[in-house]
Amino acid sequence: MKAALRRLLALTRKETRQLVRDPSSIAIGILLPIILILIFGYGLSLDVKNAPLAVVLEDASPAAAQAVAGLQLTPYLSPVMLTSMREAEALMRQRRVDGIVRVPGDYARRLAAGDASIQVIVHGADAAKASIVLRYATGALMQDAQRSADLAGGAGGAPAGIGAVAIEQRLWFNSANTSTWYLVPGLIVLIMTLVGAFLTAMVMAREWERGTLEALFVTPVRTAEILLAKIIPYFGIGMAGLLLCLVAARFLFDVPMHGSLAAIVVSAMFYLLVAVGFGLVISSVTRNQFLASQLALILSFLPSLMLSGFLFDLRNVPIPINIVGHAVPATYFMELLRTLFLAGNVWSLIVRDCLVLLVYAVALLGVARFVTRKRLD
Repeated sequence: MKAALRRLLALTRKETRQLVRDPSSIAIGILLPIILILIFGYGLSLDVKNAPLAVVLEDASPAAAQAVAGLQLTPYLSPVMLTSMREAEALMRQRRVDGIVRVPGDYARRLAAGDASIQVIVHGADAAKASIVLRYATGALMQDAQRSADLAGGAGGAPAGIGAVAIEQRLWFNSANTSTWYLVPGLIVLIMTLVGAFLTAMVMAREWERGTLEALFVTPVRTAEILLAKIIPYFGIGMAGLLLCLVAARFLFDVPMHGSLAAIVVSAMFYLLVAVGFGLVISSVTRNQFLASQLALILSFLPSLMLSGFLFDLRNVPIPINIVGHAVPATYFMELLRTLFLAGNVWSLIVRDCLVLLVYAVALLGVARFVTRKRLD
């Protein structure tokens, strides 16, 4: 045991020096997480703000103006006031506006009679954006329509206040109502996947190409010691990248951290072992830098981006895609981080997902040990 520890320490020291002397590895492990979280954090957003909206006022009455007043007070919509429906349709076809709000010419008269209506038309090419714009516009119009009805009732029309209901709204787990709080924990998952799997696969494959691993095979060191010596430095650089991401999430993007920091770190350690193990398997099988880098991107980063719930809720996809998504380790780490950041310590979910990640880590490291043999082919 003492001899094994001595060999492992020597190998780890060698790998650490090699890592420090390699600018590309430092760039991937330290600079890449910073660049990615800044680009994605500031550039990627699912929020819709300042959506251009054509407002056609065919009725010049004060009631009609009151009905659309709320559209000008929300930061989510940018109304363009028009008097012609034809002009609004032209702007819609040119994609210069995302929707049209039409107040008919008899709005005030029908409002007094109690059957007024306002038409909302939304460009549906982007279904997700269309539904958001429609929801924003409808919400603003409903509030102003109620005020207009009250004014009309006070002026001798329909009874004021009939049907008025006070709605108290509260948003759990994302009180700022911003997609940044939802996306940044997912970005941490993607960055750790890229750093762990891609960097490890590239470095190991490069050593296979250069023959340095074959030189180690003629020494008394064992395969497990070689793999551990490879894991330790890159595990450390991955955790350093995690620390930078956590600092950026808290102080640059103001994402709250309701859960335990220790739980975040432990779950990240498990997932980083999964990513590093996957990179070792790829490099041992391919033994080619180009092929290893392509497989690392295709088999680890892309599934983490598309099938882990980062952009799409897995409950809304077909069953076969849902099954594949739940086979991706990033899915469980994504769920863990978002819960720990936004909801807090839900221990039943934390324990379950950590156990799943631990099983994946043991399995992948076992496969890496099996495919890495001390023999010259």
